[in-house]
Amino acid sequence: MESLMTEIRFNYDEPEDILEIFFGDNEPSTGIELTDHILLRLDQTTERAVSLTLLHFSILTERTEYGPRSFPLHSLKDLPEPLRELVLRIVTRPPVNQFLKLSYFQVSSIKQVPFTYIERQRLAMAA
Repeated sequence: MESLMTEIRFNYDEPEDILEIFFGDNEPSTGIELTDHILLRLDQTTERAVSLTLLHFSILTERTEYGPRSFPLHSLKDLPEPLRELVLRIVTRPPVNQFLKLSYFQVSSIKQVPFTYIERQRLAMAA
């Protein structure tokens, strides 16, 4: 399991409104598009999150009258089962879950749609 003491670095490109969050060393990794605007890079061998890229950061973290903006993780259904399970494990544990929160919409008694939203308070110092 990944250490809670992972060094976290932020790189914000203001003109492009892109925030990159690096977890420890930047290393070769697999990119998984969680949404059209959120990319997770992970090392499948060590099951470690390498980085999280937030495109249109200011829009992703914008509050609505009902709370944080949420985004469905539709692309997960296209992943092979083992990779989908790995991605879900990674996004629900530190360090990723400090910034990206996961929730589900219950479509029926047997079907859930995963959603995510950005934890604004943790990112206030980054941008």
